[in-house]
Amino acid sequence: MLIPIQTILNETVEGMTIPNKITQLHNIHCSKTLSVTKIQGDASSRQYFRVTGTQGSSIACYDPIFKASAPETYTFLRLHTLLSQHAIPVPALIATDAENGLLLLEDCGNLLLQNVFGSSLEPTVPQLYRDTIDILLKIQMIRGNQNNIPFSICFDHEKLMFEFDFFIQHGLLDFFLPSFDQQTISRLRHEFESIAEILVKPRHFVLNHRDYHSRNILIYLGKPVIIDFQDARMGLPQYDAVSLIRDSYVKLESSLAEELKAYHYNSLYSNRLTTMSFDEYLYYFDIMGFQRNIKAIGTFCYQSRVKKNSTFEHSIAPTLDYLHNYFNERKELKRAGEILQPLFHHTSK
Repeated sequence: MLIPIQTILNETVEGMTIPNKITQLHNIHCSKTLSVTKIQGDASSRQYFRVTGTQGSSIACYDPIFKASAPETYTFLRLHTLLSQHAIPVPALIATDAENGLLLLEDCGNLLLQNVFGSSLEPTVPQLYRDTIDILLKIQMIRGNQNNIPFSICFDHEKLMFEFDFFIQHGLLDFFLPSFDQQTISRLRHEFESIAEILVKPRHFVLNHRDYHSRNILIYLGKPVIIDFQDARMGLPQYDAVSLIRDSYVKLESSLAEELKAYHYNSLYSNRLTTMSFDEYLYYFDIMGFQRNIKAIGTFCYQSRVKKNSTFEHSIAPTLDYLHNYFNERKELKRAGEILQPLFHHTSK
């Protein structure tokens, strides 16, 4: 959704509007600016704008975190450099203005992988997903200094439990079931602790994008381009595969989903990125899928209740639907599934 520039004139950076600062940066590095139009972003503090000039367009990002950081420590720039060095398709960086928290990036269009569904390009979906997994494999092959971000952070027990607790607070108690009693919450949290332990397997860890779904993949000139990668960290290779195949925003046909799991596993195995058997891969896929989908539900509920942003509410029910498969397939998830049953009754009303 595009928002006319007039609606954001009250947003300022050091006394000047963000669009004016963007215009200054664009005029220096590109061409004369004709218009600056806000683009609706996802659940973050970053703001995005399409800048149209006399020689084409680019994308400007205003990030208050960049404004408060030293450029050399700003995670987006560090990840952009890392991914670019390994030939991962990301929008080219045109210019930066750290003082004002601005980045100017290549404009790779409006077509998200999500929007290919239901369009004339839908027959290309299977190949686009295979291409996207090929890119994922290249990301997961990247190695680096374990003392430096993103290799120094991972989906450890603390991080996984933070996300589970976030769901309990914002999904379970704030959104669904405020009357859930403390004893039941304690039982659920005990199950979450056990599930987190299963997923902390550092010997299998690879680099993950961390939000690898159909809204963070642009289709540009017929090929995937990866965005929103600044939260990359180490974890099981299934983490990003789950984000893509068990996506909250689009539901893949089961035959394609199964094909893509096998495609990802075979790519990992042939490139010696995993020692798992395919059965092990599927086991961790389901356990990781449960955690990832629970995390997503917590985020959607938080956006709805705390941020008063209803954009994500329609994604809650389809994400909940995935959970049934995990409960039925894996005995380690059955107790958690039994405790969470009231959620499904709540959403079916």
